[in-house]
Parts: sequence; C-alpha cells; structure tokens
Amino acid sequence: MASEPSTQSRVMFQAGDKTEEPAHRKLGKLTVKYNRKDLQRRLDIEEWIDGQLHLLFDCEEEEIPELEIDIDELLELTDDGQRTRLQELLQECGKPKEEFINGLLYRIKGLRKMSGPLKK
Repeated sequence: MASEPSTQSRVMFQAGDKTEEPAHRKLGKLTVKYNRKDLQRRLDIEEWIDGQLHLLFDCEEEEIPELEIDIDELLELTDDGQRTRLQELLQECGKPKEEFINGLLYRIKGLRKMSGPLKK
C-alpha cells in the first residue's frame, strides 16, 4: 500500500535562533569564574571552621566571641602572615590553637581568592 504524497506527514526543522549562542557562552564563562568544586571546597572549609570554633571555645554558637575568619583576607597574606593573623583572631581562646591553625592553613592551600557578588 503506497501512500499518496498529499497524505504523508512531514517533519520540518527550523534553524535555531542565533540569540541562544551568547547565553551558552555566558554560562561557560560563569562556570570558569565560579567553579562548582571551588565553591563546594570553600563551603566545606567554612563548615569545618565553624565546627572547630565550637570545640576551641567549648561553647554554643551564641557564646562564641565576635570572630570573623575571612578566607580571602588570609589568601592575600604570606604563610607567616596567615599564621600571625589567625593567632591574633584567636587570642581570646584559652585552649591550644596550633592544631586548628595548621589544619586551616593546610585546607586553604591552593584555594583561589573569590571576588564579586558571591563574597560576603
């Protein structure tokens, strides 16, 4: 049974809209600028810091002294500068803090400084 040409279904493809290409390119640039692995690593470090501060100060979050450890600030400093800055920030802590400082410095090695809107 042959079908007549007038009753056959046709599938037609339209050329893609050229305006979509820049959106894909922008997505690629964002992926490079804010790598998901870097963001996850930074989040993991911040969660680790939070947990360690609870142990160092041996108290609840509300009782921890006002203390802000800025990872980007640390990344701008030399190794000795990072260690000195952390010791300054933790001077109120009575417990030994060398293990925390060494652990944090180890974790931030290779981390890139974050800039732009994602930084708090």
